[in-house]
Amino acid sequence: MSVSMTAWLEQQAGVRERRGLVRKPSVRGPQGAHGSDSGGQRRMIDLASNDYLGLSTDPRLAEAATDAIRRWGTGAASSRLVTGTTELHLELEDQLAALTGAEAALVFSSGYLANLGVTTALGGPGTLIVADEYCHASLIDGFRLSRSEVREFKHNDAADAARLLYGRTQPRALVVVESIYSVGGDAAPLAELFSLAEENDAVLLIDEAHSLGVAGLGAFQGRGAVAGTSLADHPGVVRTATLSKALGSQGGAVLGSKLLREHLVNRSRSFIFDTALAPPAAAAAMAAVGIIRQEPWRAAAVHHNAAALAAQLPPALERPAAVERSAGAVQSIPMASAEAALAASQAALAAGVQVGCFRPPSVPDGISRLRLTARANLTPNDLDHACAVLRDILERTS
Repeated sequence: MSVSMTAWLEQQAGVRERRGLVRKPSVRGPQGAHGSDSGGQRRMIDLASNDYLGLSTDPRLAEAATDAIRRWGTGAASSRLVTGTTELHLELEDQLAALTGAEAALVFSSGYLANLGVTTALGGPGTLIVADEYCHASLIDGFRLSRSEVREFKHNDAADAARLLYGRTQPRALVVVESIYSVGGDAAPLAELFSLAEENDAVLLIDEAHSLGVAGLGAFQGRGAVAGTSLADHPGVVRTATLSKALGSQGGAVLGSKLLREHLVNRSRSFIFDTALAPPAAAAAMAAVGIIRQEPWRAAAVHHNAAALAAQLPPALERPAAVERSAGAVQSIPMASAEAALAASQAALAAGVQVGCFRPPSVPDGISRLRLTARANLTPNDLDHACAVLRDILERTS
């Protein structure tokens, strides 16, 4: 490596160290155990992962994946348009569409690539993108790659979005939001944004990464925030989703019209040029879809446990509004600094509780925070112990 590049990398490492922004992978052992410095394993109470329904270690998903390996092999071996498409991919797409109420679905090898694929395929110089300022990095990267003009509106502020759409010169427009936001856990005003999109001849693009498997009312519990509404099969609504959070597998999907699917197959670079989703991941995701249908109590348990976490936070703490209105699994606790967030997360880990530590640039508002994710398979004892640990840490650091 060149001398100048090495010097720059060393300088960047120093900046991260001074600002408390150094990141290291957290090593997870089998069945959620956490690796220790001595090489052993100990059980952790997991309030950090996105395994909302507890399906990533469900034996039914493991069995489906194992059967797929025996039949189709461990990898797809090529892109979807060469030899990578199997019956599993097509069946998974049909089942995802049926679960969510969409006309069609297209599976990608990750949720990140699904967001890149749809934004670049629908974007371009003739498309204006009006996006919530808290949109995920995968969407932001897609905006940049699309070469569209991009305007950000204030978080969940439909009036501000309307202002940015007014008088546009581009023939097409996308309004881009998340149904449930990944850091704050709050919900987008989808009905209001959909009306705005219709009035302005725009497409509403909704990222349901933290909604699929968790949100949904009545018979649609766990099918996502849009399922069961008039938006589900509307041609002016496009959804993206991940298979790696509540579904406990790997991959992503775009949900929309058949016309949109055909366009993505022919124009989405992250679909055309990427190796297809591995068959065992597709089979595991398909098993998870069946479980969501058959066991809606899992989504209900997520909401119950999220409410329990929020209720047991110290009343003296200045909790964000996002805690009070969490629409899914995520609870968010602002911290005074990146250093304070890191110290609190490390103290919790030492006490057997793993929480998310979100520091810039992972937080859209620049406020470091602890991020707690409720899961369906947390026990009352897990919740009581975790909350006792967090109360002690937060009261000592406030």
